Amino acid sequence: MAEAPEAVVNLVGVEKHFGAVRALAGVDFAIGKGECIGLVGHNGAGKSTLMHILAGTLQPTAGRIVIGGRQEEAYSVARAKMLGVRCVFQELSLCPNLNVAENTRVNHQSLRGIGWRKRAAALIGAKLDEIFPDHGIDADDIVSDLSLGKRQMVEVARAFTVTDEPLEVVILDEPTSSLDAETAGQLLAFVRRFVESGGSVILISHLLGEILDNADRIVVMRDGKVAAGNAASAFDRTKLVAAMGGAETHHKAQHRDSEARKEGPVRVRARPRQQTDGTELVAHEGQVIGLAGLAGHGQTDLLLSVFGAAGSRGKQGVEVNGPIALVAGDRQTDGIFQQWSISLNIGIRSLKRLRQGVLISSRREAELAEEWRKRIGIRTPDMNNNILSLSGGNQQKALFARALGSDAEIILMDDPMRGVDIGTKLEVYDLIRQEAAAGRTFLWYTTETDELDHCDRVYVFRGGRIVAKLNRGELTEEKVIHSSFSETAQ
Repeated sequence: MAEAPEAVVNLVGVEKHFGAVRALAGVDFAIGKGECIGLVGHNGAGKSTLMHILAGTLQPTAGRIVIGGRQEEAYSVARAKMLGVRCVFQELSLCPNLNVAENTRVNHQSLRGIGWRKRAAALIGAKLDEIFPDHGIDADDIVSDLSLGKRQMVEVARAFTVTDEPLEVVILDEPTSSLDAETAGQLLAFVRRFVESGGSVILISHLLGEILDNADRIVVMRDGKVAAGNAASAFDRTKLVAAMGGAETHHKAQHRDSEARKEGPVRVRARPRQQTDGTELVAHEGQVIGLAGLAGHGQTDLLLSVFGAAGSRGKQGVEVNGPIALVAGDRQTDGIFQQWSISLNIGIRSLKRLRQGVLISSRREAELAEEWRKRIGIRTPDMNNNILSLSGGNQQKALFARALGSDAEIILMDDPMRGVDIGTKLEVYDLIRQEAAAGRTFLWYTTETDELDHCDRVYVFRGGRIVAKLNRGELTEEKVIHSSFSETAQ
């Protein structure tokens, strides 16, 4: 696509340094009116840093910010909002102690005076209805009581609400990462309607199909620079991955055609609380078991019941035989310790092996962290840095390192790949298969259908129940989707 004649945003020669770390190295970036730009790159490539600068939450070390043809000299979050720049970052920013309407009021200062709650509720409710039909969210719901997927829906809808400030550019950083396929489709369809009406969207996603199908133009970042930029039609998946600096390999046939592994001892036996027909999930030693279906239909609940039953055989219909670890998908709430270093975050699950006498050995802790930094490729100059110094994907790597570096024989994964780049995903997929071959058992809830190809067996959930059990040889996307809407077990 040729450069849009009416540029809404121009970032010129933008640099950003965090101490000795150079996050951005002279980036030029522009978006035109009525354009959807797909912004891609591996974790740590600089995408989120660049968008934080556009949103006003970070100040550039050097460079110019030009919006609507005017260079901004004192750019800030407030100024960005005044100019119509909105953002939905990967780490959601809703206030958990407030309800949905009150969170809407935070973004709209004009909602004041008598009746503001009713107006805020109507505003967010209408936008939720427009983007996500049948969303099931009430304006009086406290945000902390909502599932991660519903919190993401509220954050997205809030970004598109309009009162007295314009709406020109919306930054969507991994907006579908916690949404199931149906809900993600609703959002992307709305994005196209918004763009066709003259709005501009910057779409960041590690799901390359989303980028190729929905972007007008694609910008690829690598090592803090723009590595490529062209019309979306100039790319296919292979070219896009190559531009990002990695070669994608597919293991589906290898996984599907491999001889079925002899079943070892039962590691986990679990029956969902709402299951009335006796169907249960069974996971043996060395197996990778997938949990599928629409988001919020009991997959996470089952993982948490398994986690809670560890060491208590038979509790609440759950049998667990072996030490257990959890890789959380909602890393900010359930995963990382935000005040701790990367090293401490990794070592917390391995305190017994890190002990030297009655104390924790700092040497052993550092060795464990360094081993997994190299093995899983955590990008940082110093493992003693705070965990929040890492990009979102690298934070997720640290959570994998915590689980896999421990003595756990059972690894629970609650949609852990959201916001993780394709290169890292492939590395983790291989690591999971290696660990499973060595005898570890994985229970893996994922909203990405492609990931189910790495599983030995898949249980599909609906309404808090298991409605289908699909072995590797019979697993297809069509069967998963059909079962997700089925009322009866198969």
